[in-house]
Amino acid sequence: MFEILEFHFFQNALLCALLTSVACGIIGVLAMINRLLSLAGGITHGAFGGIGIGFYFALPLVFSTSIFTLLLALIVAFLTHRYPHRSENIISVIWAFGMALGLLFLDLSPGYKNDVMGYLFGNILATSDDDLILLFVCDCVFVLLVLIFYRQFEALSFDYEFAKVRGVNVVLLYYLLVMMIALCIVLSIRVVGLILVIALLAIPCFIAESFTKRLGSMMVVSVLLSLFICLSGLFLSYFYNLTSGASIIMVASLAFGICVGIRVAIAKCKFL
Repeated sequence: MFEILEFHFFQNALLCALLTSVACGIIGVLAMINRLLSLAGGITHGAFGGIGIGFYFALPLVFSTSIFTLLLALIVAFLTHRYPHRSENIISVIWAFGMALGLLFLDLSPGYKNDVMGYLFGNILATSDDDLILLFVCDCVFVLLVLIFYRQFEALSFDYEFAKVRGVNVVLLYYLLVMMIALCIVLSIRVVGLILVIALLAIPCFIAESFTKRLGSMMVVSVLLSLFICLSGLFLSYFYNLTSGASIIMVASLAFGICVGIRVAIAKCKFL
C-alpha cells in the first residue's frame, strides 16, 4: 500500500489534493453563502473556450484557460450586477458560448488532441511541479485576500444591504469574489476537470454548513472535508484502477448523500 508514496508523481498528486482543497474550501464557502454557485457553474463550462483557444494557438493550456476564464468572469460579473434579475439567462448564455467556442477551436486545431479528456474530467496524477507552484501561490493570494477583507466578505455574505450602509464597496468586492471563483475553477481543473469541478466547490461547503454557521469556521471545516474527499478518491482510484477525478466526485457525492440523509432524519425527529 505505502510503496506508491515513494513515487514522485503520487507525491505531487497528494500535494495537489491539499492545495486544491484549500482553494475550494475557502472559495466554495464564499460562493455558497453569496448564492454564486450557479454563476460558478456557468464560468466553469464557459472556461472550455480557453482550452480550445490554447489548442488552436498552441499556447500553454493553463495560461490560455486562466486568461480566458478571468475575462469571462469580468463579463459575467458586470452583466449579472447590472441585470441581477436576469442572471440565470446571462449565465446560460456564457455557459453555451464558452462550450461552443471551445469546440469550434478544437475542430479547427490540427493534430491529435489527447489532453482534452484530462482537462474535461481531470487527471490529478499528471500534476507537475509547475502546477504545484501555481497552486501554492494562488492559495497564498486567496488566504491573504480573505484575511484582509474578512469583515467585508462577512458583511457582504450575510447582509448585503447592511454592508452597503456600513460603507463597504460591495461592487468591488463582488467583482473580486467572482474573479477568485474563476481562478479557483482553473486551479481545480487538474484534480477533477471542468465537468466535475462544481461538485468539489459545492459539496464540502454544504456539509460544512451542518457543523457551523460562522464564516471562518465554515471555511476551515470545508477545507478539511475537501482534503478528505480528494485523498479518499485518489487512493480509491489507485486501488481499483479508476479515473481519479470521477472517484473523487463519487466520494463527495456519497458524503453529500449521507449528510442529506442525516439532516432529513434530524428534521423528522424534531417534528415528532
